Amino acid sequence: MSSEYVSDVNHKEATKVLLMSLLGLLITAVIQAVVVVMSGSIGLLADTIHNFGDAFTSIPLWIAFVLGSRQPTKRFPYGLGRSEDLAGLFILATISASAVAVGYESITRFVHPTTPTHFWAVAAAALVGFLGNELAAILRIRFGKKIGSAALVTDGRHAQLDGLSSLAVIPGVIGAQFGVPLFDPIVGILLTAMILTISIQSAKTIFTRLLDGIEPETIDQIRESALAVEGVCQATDIRARWVGHTIYVKVDIVMDSRFSITQGHDIAKGVMHRLKEDIVHVGNIDIQMSPCKKRHSLQQSQGCAWKNATAQCDRNHLETVSTDLA
Repeated sequence: MSSEYVSDVNHKEATKVLLMSLLGLLITAVIQAVVVVMSGSIGLLADTIHNFGDAFTSIPLWIAFVLGSRQPTKRFPYGLGRSEDLAGLFILATISASAVAVGYESITRFVHPTTPTHFWAVAAAALVGFLGNELAAILRIRFGKKIGSAALVTDGRHAQLDGLSSLAVIPGVIGAQFGVPLFDPIVGILLTAMILTISIQSAKTIFTRLLDGIEPETIDQIRESALAVEGVCQATDIRARWVGHTIYVKVDIVMDSRFSITQGHDIAKGVMHRLKEDIVHVGNIDIQMSPCKKRHSLQQSQGCAWKNATAQCDRNHLETVSTDLA
């Protein structure tokens, strides 16, 4: 299966997932907004504002997937996969803005407390909010993990916690019904704290990828996979980074200097295929081959019995091989 076909399939599936979650959360938020007008519940208002924000985060994500599916150009030789991380920043800004709005309304209700009405309508709207968010979360997290999209997984987990915050509206209304009107804005404050916590957790992932960070165990797996290929005696200068939902890998492999360029090329191809099999979401792989001057029999070299030797290696480049397996 060609990488272009895989990318096209992922783009179509992503569009479907984002459209379904957008419509689901919009319907949820509209239902809740109607009940907010009827009841005046600050807890439900907080949840409604948040759900509207969640719904519209699907739009920048969809735009990012469209841009990321475009082919590289001379101006953008690595493609536009970074647009997905920029969409993640927009999502973080949306989450933070909703936290400010909810916090402001909650503090206002502390100063001017009111008692929500239409208890059963508020409870039903909160349940609708939970179900709508849970559906969006399942779709986003499942597909985000499938393609390795941190922004989509973050947005899905955000929706998942929002579902729980929807259920938290019900205790606030119950407290208000039993003569404790401040209980409703207290729930609003708690939801604000929950939203801010989600923002901090999501920011760590997004900014790590923007700064070319990657999980340390991925580097270890690259080294292990490269050394498992027959003919590779050392794997050095290993680098990897996320570009959108694809991992770009660079690794130097050391082999016996008596190997021909053709033999070295075949070994490099073996490393590429091994990396693709062992590490999910690997896309572009850049392999540099270097010879080692230490003399051994060809059989010993192929077996790499001297992998851990401290031989001084000639760093003259034989060949750079790149391929895009995305």
